[in-house]
Amino acid sequence: MGSLYPPAMRRLINELTRLPAIGEKSAARLAYHLVTSGQPLSLTLAEVLKEAAEKTHLCAVCFFLTEAPLCAICSDPARNRAVLCVVEKPADVVAIEQSGGYRGLYHVLHGVWSPLKGVSPDQIKVNDLIKRLYAKERGDDPLLAQVEEIILATSTTVEGDATALYIGSSIESLNIPLSRIAQGLPKGGELEYADQMTLHMSFEGRRRM
Repeated sequence: MGSLYPPAMRRLINELTRLPAIGEKSAARLAYHLVTSGQPLSLTLAEVLKEAAEKTHLCAVCFFLTEAPLCAICSDPARNRAVLCVVEKPADVVAIEQSGGYRGLYHVLHGVWSPLKGVSPDQIKVNDLIKRLYAKERGDDPLLAQVEEIILATSTTVEGDATALYIGSSIESLNIPLSRIAQGLPKGGELEYADQMTLHMSFEGRRRM
């Protein structure tokens, strides 16, 4: 059925399916909208995609996204230098920032350690984190000069837990307090719909009122 599309549109559909969570049908719908909406939309989209690809890169310190050598968070003198939050991807930084409950620094791993999927610590930014923290110990990283806590905010998957354990064991000698974000029932959630592991973690992570 896909071969019925003109060659240029077929190529567009194929490229769109390479995006996360975009299947053949979704790609076809997007391609149809782009080619039938007139040139202005398609040309503008092509222009902004090119600009974003050329200008956006990783922060030299935390590996968040930026157009400058340092991202807006690392270069903000008002941020709390005493706390460093470790996350898997840039979208996690955005989510935490939108919550408004955290004002420290970040380190973005760009993935998790997953031996079964062939992803080693060298393929993500885990070793960069370890080097960064040891640089702090030597006084080479002024952004981390006063770090008093590292918060591991990796996902609650097997890979996320394994990555958190790997980081913890790798920096144990630095004696920097390490914590993991709380895990359990979401706000507004009901007990009867929670799975066993979520309930278990909720009880493990309980706190005094």
